[in-house]
Amino acid sequence: MKELLRTNDPTVIAFAKALLDGEGIDVFELDVNMSILDGSLGILPRRLMVADRDHFMAVAAMRDNGIDLGQ
Repeated sequence: MKELLRTNDPTVIAFAKALLDGEGIDVFELDVNMSILDGSLGILPRRLMVADRDHFMAVAAMRDNGIDLGQ
């Protein structure tokens, strides 16, 4: 698994997951339950992970749709 995206913005996470699902790329979200530790303030970023074999296509899909990956 490779990290594709790390963000605090839940709208970006939702958009990225829907986009990748439409492309047929399996995505796994990490750190979802970390909000318990930060008191639901949203200061800890969540990560989206994809399989190594899908990483190149996932990066291309994100950039084609204007999602900044910060890489």
